[in-house]
Amino acid sequence: MPRTKTLTEKIFSKKVGREVQAGEVVLAEVDWIMSHDTTTPLAIESFHQMQGARLHRDKVIIVFDHVVPAPNPNAALLHRKIFEFIEEQKIDHVHYAQGICHQILPELGYITPGSLVIGADSHTCTYGAFACFGTGMGATDIAVAWATGTNWFRVPGSVLVEISGSLPKFVYAKDLVLEVVSRIGTAGAIYQALEFTGETIPKLSISERMTIANLAIEMGGKAGLVPADQKTLDYLQPRAQKPMERLQADPKANYENYISVDANKMEPKVAVPHGLEQIRNVSEVAGIKLDQVFIGTCTNGRLEDLQVVHEVLRQRQVSKNVRVIITPASNEVYLEAIKQGYIETFIKSGCVVTNPGCGPCIGRHQGVLADGERCLSTMNRNFKGRMGSPNSEIYVASPAVAAASALTGKITSPQEVA
Repeated sequence: MPRTKTLTEKIFSKKVGREVQAGEVVLAEVDWIMSHDTTTPLAIESFHQMQGARLHRDKVIIVFDHVVPAPNPNAALLHRKIFEFIEEQKIDHVHYAQGICHQILPELGYITPGSLVIGADSHTCTYGAFACFGTGMGATDIAVAWATGTNWFRVPGSVLVEISGSLPKFVYAKDLVLEVVSRIGTAGAIYQALEFTGETIPKLSISERMTIANLAIEMGGKAGLVPADQKTLDYLQPRAQKPMERLQADPKANYENYISVDANKMEPKVAVPHGLEQIRNVSEVAGIKLDQVFIGTCTNGRLEDLQVVHEVLRQRQVSKNVRVIITPASNEVYLEAIKQGYIETFIKSGCVVTNPGCGPCIGRHQGVLADGERCLSTMNRNFKGRMGSPNSEIYVASPAVAAASALTGKITSPQEVA
């Protein structure tokens, strides 16, 4: 009798061309190799050390999203070196200032169910929202894949995360995945794939699934996977323009761990500094004064997120004591937000709207925090010094909590301003 497979094992079996199981070390053909403007220079350096190597340019994607436009001469020089490499190697899949890599790759049709994608960024796991095994790798691994079109993998064991019920009002996918982090821990899924299932998952939008998959790495995971259903295909079909199939794990597949979450009992969550180890209900930290609110990133910069913020801020003014920065995840999101009137709402409410990209999330050129300042952000990380001064603090929450807090200048439940 054939062995039942997890979603991860199914994807690797397909890519390797034979039946594989968790724990095996395999050489697998990758579909795409992604790097961005802060990781590509390191990969270029490693690639040049492999004398005579030929670039598999049909698989290479380079995205300028982390520090765009270049804010200083050093960044401009790095961009110039990347563009020279692109011209030298005749790379076609290049995207400058179109948005965050993890947002634009699905938008542009690169990501499909069952594909294997590696990226020189830890949040490449976001592609798992489409039943794609996406995982982050270092620059040397990326260079090797450039030269070979393949890479070595140890097929991860999987953690089954079963979610039941429906999200209550004012509770969103960000709160749900923070609850999962609190259950598993920031090192509880090291070198494992998290596979999200249960009656709640089909109810979630594509945007919400991307938020959940995005935080897999924050639990130590290699990937975070959501089964591909009709909703997945409806989103991808006009973008990828290729035949696709629903893809899910076999019943009774072998999982290394099991987590059960009841969405009905959820409350809005906040991760407090430093790191995601400490997650609280918003009621436990309400009233903490803020200097800045940041809404955006590959976790929560999509149109649905901006819609939530628009509904909270409409015909209101943000607190005079707080700076509010909003960054759409991509040009596609930005343009649709303009059409829907969201951007006008943000500007009239007193917010700063930046160009799509990683922006304040990486603390290099936009929204940098000073000593002693506090920021509530919709990002995925609140490491010490992530947004500037190591003596600043970052609180992580949903766009709804962020918007409510922007109105009051302190951490606030969205229910309080509804």
